[in-house]
Parts: sequence; structure tokens; C-alpha cells
Amino acid sequence: MGLILTEAIEGIEPSSEEWRQKAKRHLNNLAIPQGSLGQLLSLAEQLASIKQTLTPSVRRKTVVTMAGDHGVVAEGVSAFPQEVTIQMVGNFVAGGAAINVLAESAGAQVLVVDMGVAADLSEYVIDGRILSRKVDYGTQNMSKGPAMTREQAIQGLEAGINLAGDLVREGVELLATGDMGIGNTTSSSAILAVFSGLSVQEVTGRGTGIDDVALKNKIRVIQQALDVNQPDAKDPLDVLEKVGGFEIAGIAGLILGAAYYKVPVLVDGFISTAGAMLAKELAPYSLDYMIAAHQSMEYGHKLMLKELGLQPILNLDLRLGEGTGAALAMTVVEASTRVIGKMMTFEDAGVSRDAARVND
Repeated sequence: MGLILTEAIEGIEPSSEEWRQKAKRHLNNLAIPQGSLGQLLSLAEQLASIKQTLTPSVRRKTVVTMAGDHGVVAEGVSAFPQEVTIQMVGNFVAGGAAINVLAESAGAQVLVVDMGVAADLSEYVIDGRILSRKVDYGTQNMSKGPAMTREQAIQGLEAGINLAGDLVREGVELLATGDMGIGNTTSSSAILAVFSGLSVQEVTGRGTGIDDVALKNKIRVIQQALDVNQPDAKDPLDVLEKVGGFEIAGIAGLILGAAYYKVPVLVDGFISTAGAMLAKELAPYSLDYMIAAHQSMEYGHKLMLKELGLQPILNLDLRLGEGTGAALAMTVVEASTRVIGKMMTFEDAGVSRDAARVND
């Protein structure tokens, strides 16, 4: 029997301020001009505060790519048909997708999870090539009514929470989120609109590359979904139920689980950050464990990062999802552990502080 949602939320504690300050003092004493490694130093501080050590390790890395379908695709909001979701899962399984290639370069495992693909993936599950935490065969059309029931929303979150627990018990030291699901930028834009209070037009982008006519339709559909469902911004479960997705629920749960088990989690792009917004609203301290991997080209992503107060590591004009940006950022996160764990201090290196100032 795994953790239930309320237990996980109640068990999430802030990362250690004591260890953050210890890390800051240590990093300020490295044989470099103070602050000269920029964001690597703040990452090292965060990792030290999470793992409560000055020698944090993230060698064991896993990208969890959550897959799910969205009933709202019936409204013509995507440039691709729903069948592409299952086709891309097949590509992940074959090892030929972008996430496979980029995770390999980072020395990370890719774990594909069926949260709600609108197809039978049991062949892949039986072969052990993907995990099934399927809540249903795709969400309902959110422009007509709730995307899912409240019970399904909780089920999706708990699946992510307990998967994080399983991976941590296996020794994983750094988690990363990924997604696959045609129609999921529509759901993510709706989530952003609810939590930010911004207009649908302000938060909605082109997703898979839709044209102007399709973008206008997408904005209309999202607005209709908000008007029909009236999601309550003060109740994140209600937001997930009304306009969410099963893979977004899984991502939010994975982030909550990472926070509960005190493991850092790299948040990928637009869809993953929608999950991060839900996690933060459910458990504010979960934010301490999140690392923004990159800033996506999807217009609303920078608005999400601003809402969360997260600074992205990379800005490479990515807009693919799958966990690709998170996989790329893993090497930077690992580099920050080397900075704090292996670099010499002024005293160790026999370098005078005056010399460091001259070289600044």
C-alpha cells in the first residue's frame, strides 16, 4: 500500500536552511572570485539543502516520461491527430526518440509511464518496456465538462507520488519530468490561465505548430472550457479535475513524491511546469525541490516560470517536451555537485584571496 495524497502533502518539509547556509559559506571560500560560477553555485546550494550534505550526488538519474491523451483534441486544437501519442510511445520504446538520445548523453535512464493513453499498451507493459499507471483511456473533452473525476485526479497524483518513492528506494538521486500527449498544451494553457489570472489569449501558444486560424480556435476552446467548468484557483484538485490531464497529474505527483522523499526534480517544459504549478499549489514547500531545466519556446512557459519564481538553467529554443530539456540540464546539475564536492578552497589550494580579486 503506497502513500495517499494527504499523507504526502502533510509530509513535505522545506529543504534545510541550515545546510543551505553551510553550503553558501563553503562556496564563498572556494578558490575563485566570489560568485564567479553564477547559477552553478545557487544550484549547489539548493542540492546541499535538499540532500543535507556538502557532497551531494546525482549520479543515478531517471527521466520519467508520462503519457496521456486528451479528449479536447476533438475540437481541433492540435496540428497532429491523437494517434501520434501511441506512435511516439512506440518510438520511446524503440529507443529512437529525442528523449532516448539526450538521456543517454546525460547517463540517465528513461522510464515511460502510461498514465492515460487512449489505446491498449498492454503488450509494452507485459514486456516490461513501459509502466502502466493508466487512470483511463484519455480524458474527457474539457470544453464540454470536467476532464476527469476528482477520484481520477487523486489517482493520477498518487501514481506519481508512489512512483517517485519506488525510484528513490531503487537508488535514484535525481528525477526529471517528461510528457507525451497530443492536446496537452491546451490543458496546460488552461491551468496557467486559472492560477495566474491572465487571459486565455495571453497564455496560449501554438503548441505543435498550429496556424493562426487554429490558434484562434484553440483560444476559443480553452475559454469555453473555463466558462463551462469554472475551475477554482484556490482548489488545485478542482483545477486538475476540470481542465487537467492524466499525464499532468502524474507529473505533479512525481514532483510531490520527490519533495516528500527529499530528492531534487528537474522540471522540463510547458506541460511539466503545469504539473509543477499544481504541485506547488497542493504543497508550497515542494517548490524547494524543483529545478527549472529550461525555458521553452511555448509562449506561456516563461509566464509559468515567473509565477513559480524559478530561474531556468537553459534557453535553447526547445519546444518538444518528452523530458528533453530536463535531460540536457542534468549535466549542468551534476557539474554543480562537482563544484561543491571537489573544488578546493583558498586554504586547500594555497591561493591568496588577494590573487582571486586581482583575477576577477
